[in-house]
Amino acid sequence: MNHLMIMPIVIPLITGAFLLLMYGYNIGRQRFLSVASTLLLVVFAIWAVMQAGVHDYTLYHLGDWQPPFGIVLVLDRLSAIMLLLTALLSLFCVLYASRGSDEAGSHFHALLQFQLMGINGAFLTGDLFNLFVFFEVLLIASYALLLHGGGRARSRAGLHYVIINLVGSALFLLALGILYGLTGTLNMADLAQVIANAPASDLPLLKAASLLLMVVFGIKAALLPLLFWLPRAYSAASAPVAALFAIMTKVGFYAMVRVFLVVFGLDQAAPANDTVMAWLWPMALITLTLGGIGVLGASSLRTLTAYMVIVSVGILLATLAMNNQHLLAASLFYLIHTTCMTAVFFLLADLIGRYREAGYDSFSIISPLAHRWLLGSLFLIAAVSMASLPPFSGFVSKAWILQTSSHLPGYLWLWATILGSGLLIITALSRTGSGWFWRPGERTLKVTPPLDRGRTATVALMIAISLALSLFAQPVMNYLEVAAELVYQPAGYVDAVLGDYIRHDGEVNSSEVNSSNVNSGEVTQ
Repeated sequence: MNHLMIMPIVIPLITGAFLLLMYGYNIGRQRFLSVASTLLLVVFAIWAVMQAGVHDYTLYHLGDWQPPFGIVLVLDRLSAIMLLLTALLSLFCVLYASRGSDEAGSHFHALLQFQLMGINGAFLTGDLFNLFVFFEVLLIASYALLLHGGGRARSRAGLHYVIINLVGSALFLLALGILYGLTGTLNMADLAQVIANAPASDLPLLKAASLLLMVVFGIKAALLPLLFWLPRAYSAASAPVAALFAIMTKVGFYAMVRVFLVVFGLDQAAPANDTVMAWLWPMALITLTLGGIGVLGASSLRTLTAYMVIVSVGILLATLAMNNQHLLAASLFYLIHTTCMTAVFFLLADLIGRYREAGYDSFSIISPLAHRWLLGSLFLIAAVSMASLPPFSGFVSKAWILQTSSHLPGYLWLWATILGSGLLIITALSRTGSGWFWRPGERTLKVTPPLDRGRTATVALMIAISLALSLFAQPVMNYLEVAAELVYQPAGYVDAVLGDYIRHDGEVNSSEVNSSNVNSGEVTQ
């Protein structure tokens, strides 16, 4: 077995545990260890992307127990790109927090490492129960990170966040119980072949379980009507925590892709995911519309950014509901762009707020601003990218989505909501920029606070990623096209994970399930 595969889970686990033990040590040592850990995660994520580019599926059997009896980790292009995105985002968040934000409360770096362990585990696991376990790990860490630094606003937002996610966890267990009772397995590949060959009498319960899972993943992804916790929670969290949370909704989207297109989508003639897709389409469009309205009505840059996260969720889930391979590839490109840029805006809101004499990031207060030209330039570039204007990755991603969806049923609804929400984002960001940088008022303080070069450089580097993504758009697109193709060939996933395993009831041999469509390449075990 290739033991490098488990490193994205083991590294943050060991680092987090060690940081708990050395809590009394100098904060500089904790920062060094946390930065070193995230740098290692970037290295292993780059390896994962390269490995997935060579071998469609790479497996890791924990304890050398073969599936479906043991725990299996599965690396493909989709999970690899999510690992790299998470690693890069966490590195920037740690660097930004190490400028002083981590001293606002206890155990910041340890909690961040445990959350990374949960996120990376969710991307790699090939078992639904272990997906639940990793969800709980990342959620428990996120509860504490949300409250990091204390305060009434964070406590109230944290209470709502905890309650709704506890309800989601209970529903997750209920769905898993239904699936296990019907199929006798929770291995995703094994579930896919059992559901594809399930008797008609089991279909109502299977579809009920899929709808429960849609609710669970909808809570994580902030799908209407399960999104009202997000603006308050994200705007109350500290800047590096909110920036890291930008990947959290994408974990919910990833789970939907993996479960509904692979586990419930193996039988192309009569897929068990048809009911989920039928419900997902209108709810995603309404989510997108509500996010755009929230962007226009936001009273602070943090709240505006939180609603931009909701807009991105609406776009991703609407494209998923259209159930098209090429559209999924375009939405994955958009996922990379929007995750990076919403994280940028959370950090930028904090950076600008530090140099305003009053109001922090509030729109209702016109306050003098130090280093106006530099911060204004960063805001302008970030706003152009977020508004999906050329030459940045936002323009490339949305143009690809619109072009790919133009021949699909219902594309006019998608076009109208995407373009309408984009117009509202442009309006809101233009209003913000003109209020803060064109007419900020005269400074009353005689001494200009020095520019925090570390925080500013971190934000600038993250903005540069958007430009780099557009410059290298074609190779990224090619990689994502193959990733989407593998997702829409679940038989290849089943064959790679199960190999020659035959179910004890003798009904299905995984090597015979649509073997003509298998494109698994070389499987590393």
